[in-house]
Amino acid sequence: MIGVVLVIYSLGWEYSTRRYLKGFSDAIVPATAPAEEKIEAILDWMAHGPARRKLNDDGSLENRDPTDTLNYDALLKVCGTATNAFINLIDSGGSESRRLLLVDGNQKTNHVVAEVFDGDRWIIADPAYRVILRGVDGKPLTRQDLANPSVFDEATKAIRDYDPSYSYQHTLHIHLGHFPIIGRPVQLALDRLLPSWQDSALMTLFVERSSFGAIVASVLLTLFFLLIRVQIRWYAEMRLGVLYPRVRVQLYRTFAALFNKHVSTKLLE
Repeated sequence: MIGVVLVIYSLGWEYSTRRYLKGFSDAIVPATAPAEEKIEAILDWMAHGPARRKLNDDGSLENRDPTDTLNYDALLKVCGTATNAFINLIDSGGSESRRLLLVDGNQKTNHVVAEVFDGDRWIIADPAYRVILRGVDGKPLTRQDLANPSVFDEATKAIRDYDPSYSYQHTLHIHLGHFPIIGRPVQLALDRLLPSWQDSALMTLFVERSSFGAIVASVLLTLFFLLIRVQIRWYAEMRLGVLYPRVRVQLYRTFAALFNKHVSTKLLE
């Protein structure tokens, strides 16, 4: 029952979040525009949008909550939360996107950017610097392009204060290594068993939006409770000889009792 309540709550949370984001995207993102134009519109809004609230330095804001990341100026200046805001908006605008972590040789994250699918390839946008990374021909670049040091230098040389350590030599979409004890072994196991698991835009949304993560967690919790219930029922029936009525039988009896009560009340009237 707890799991079902959590699922219903998280579905309501995700629905309200989507409605909130839809309001932003309708005002910012051209609905029928190609992906590149949508990216430019969002980056321009992030750079030159209306005045935003100042951040209270008390740690109370959730950096995965679009309500926070879209409305607080300080959060839009940090690469992780700026990318969070960008991905939520681009997703609501109808384009597919995912975050990309630029890591060093020790798997430590140096910078966070976004990849957006423009129809045939994943192009790089850097929400923290409000730019699409482009080559000398003006075309947007992919992470494979930027793994070439000369291409990277050319694409970033005109960006003010751009850190040259933000290399595309090593990248990840999802990084579980920061979870103590289990994070790195789980990541290694997933990488070996499901090599493309990180590439899903859905996985990025799970990381970037608390409400969507809550849905997944509550569904898994409900399935876990159901599994425990099935195991307990099996043990009671097979080992202890205790028989419980099936759920459908309980529901039938409940509705039957309510219906009979309603009929009896009507007859008494």
